[in-house]
Amino acid sequence: MKIAHLGDFHVPTRVVMITALAAPVGAVAALVAAGLLKLIALITNLSFRWRFGFGTAMPADTAHRWLLLVMPVIGGLVIGLMARYGSEKIRGHGMPEAIESILVGGSRVQPRVAVLKPTSAAISIGTGGPFGAEGPIIMTGGAVGSLLAQFLRVTTDERKALLVAGSAAGMAATFNAPLASILLAVELLLFEWRPRSYLPVAVASVTATLVRGPLLGTAPLFGGAHVPDRLPLPAYGLCVVAGSAAGLLALGATALVYFSEDVFSRLHIHWMWWPAIGGAIIGVGGLIEPSALGVGYDVIGRLLTGHATVGLIVGVLVVKTLIWGLSLGSGTSGGVLAPMFMVGGALGAAEALVFPHVSPGFWALVSLAGVLGGVMRSPLTGIVFCLELTHEINALIPMVITASAGYLLSVILLKRSVLTEKLARRGLHLTREYSVDPLEVHLVRQLETPAAVTFGSDRTAGEITTSLRAAHDAGDPGRLLAQRLYPVLDAHGDVVGVVTRSRMIHADPADPTPLGELAVPAVTAHPDETLRALANRMARHDVTRLLVVTRDERPRVEGIISLRQLLTARRIDLHEEHHAERVLTLRLRRAPAPATN
Repeated sequence: MKIAHLGDFHVPTRVVMITALAAPVGAVAALVAAGLLKLIALITNLSFRWRFGFGTAMPADTAHRWLLLVMPVIGGLVIGLMARYGSEKIRGHGMPEAIESILVGGSRVQPRVAVLKPTSAAISIGTGGPFGAEGPIIMTGGAVGSLLAQFLRVTTDERKALLVAGSAAGMAATFNAPLASILLAVELLLFEWRPRSYLPVAVASVTATLVRGPLLGTAPLFGGAHVPDRLPLPAYGLCVVAGSAAGLLALGATALVYFSEDVFSRLHIHWMWWPAIGGAIIGVGGLIEPSALGVGYDVIGRLLTGHATVGLIVGVLVVKTLIWGLSLGSGTSGGVLAPMFMVGGALGAAEALVFPHVSPGFWALVSLAGVLGGVMRSPLTGIVFCLELTHEINALIPMVITASAGYLLSVILLKRSVLTEKLARRGLHLTREYSVDPLEVHLVRQLETPAAVTFGSDRTAGEITTSLRAAHDAGDPGRLLAQRLYPVLDAHGDVVGVVTRSRMIHADPADPTPLGELAVPAVTAHPDETLRALANRMARHDVTRLLVVTRDERPRVEGIISLRQLLTARRIDLHEEHHAERVLTLRLRRAPAPATN
């Protein structure tokens, strides 16, 4: 039987309006991202070179080494003051805050957060913080979309779509990586895969990337790995090793962040001072390895082109990991992706010292993908990110192997990622598993129960009550008591309404009221509807049973479906997930025994 009214997707016409609004959101997010990068450069120049300028500058370029120790502390003090007297939501690396806003905040972002978050991140990174700009720009871009939506009459889901569109646009503009930004939105922020959310995100990401071009350029952010189109076969096996090492590094980095957070939470001083203490940790690390401070795009470039020295590789791998994890736990402002780029690249560069040579930056590149797969637990995002950052298409298969290996190790050994652990500590739970709802697979006609008992509208309430009590006293449920919802029909067989067993069995046996006057309007279902549609209808009308009627011009009663049938669909799904069985077997025919005389 053809089911003409059901389709692959449910697409409301309002999706066109929301998608159109995503274009200006993407453009503004790109401008904000470019402005944030310029502000970071300005603060870095002011802090370490004592000059006003927007040119690229690194903390390690300073002529005054003592500034590496002092400036991170000053930056931490400023961030602590901004968090206490501005908004506490600027603390952290941005993505958990964006997720929390979507999960429990109705996708509403305060206007002041849209200003304070990028400003605090620029101060943190510009004064030497070993963080990335992507987390704050995710929060800020999301704020752009959310603020626009808050001025319009839209649903919470539509506001979420615009918030995530702004977040993805900020990512796309920061890294010139539109596809990875869309995947990040799908894997981590949207919690769904539907046209109503994908289309706005795609439009915003593409718009942001186009706007970024004249402002920041269109070349890949990191280039020069020069991966050959043919790799030796043993290299693929070593990619599994590299991915496993990346997964272990991801576990260690995640544990370090939350160990630090636990230590800071036990301090007997106000949290406003914690970022300054984190700044002191950064400063000490900066004295040991100056290149570990700041975003470090230049260092990542050297790692990916094979131009890093052994001292730089070891220094970045050890110092960057320690100061990033320990200081992030202090509640300062900064992102996780750029540090993981650097640490992952350093891990691969260290492996290149012992692994067979493939190309100058090959092992750094694949390990970067492995660390992203392990830390973010979004392997597709990690793989595509690395492709868009480097344009090294020849590294696709090795990156799939390393990212998948890192992801496998991470999901087996760690319950939550660095992004979701913070949510769990705030009493929230986020599942990262997306699957088809089994209620969407089953139709009503597959599980409905026939309506064995119907009542005429002219029968009295007392008559029905007497019959129900007699059956109950006799201890014989039969069809009468087995049914809990009774259709009430008029003389022509048309549905007047329904009455419930619980109501009728407790009525007055002498009540002469006709059932047609007592019946309440029936909440109905059709045989070709999905159980998911019924679950939504039950929730909307606060009922646990629906009357199943045909789609004819004069609907006829076909059956009854209850919450129990919905649970049956769930049980079928659980059975398919957990019941192991052998479907095919091999039978070996025995040779016939030799004949005996």
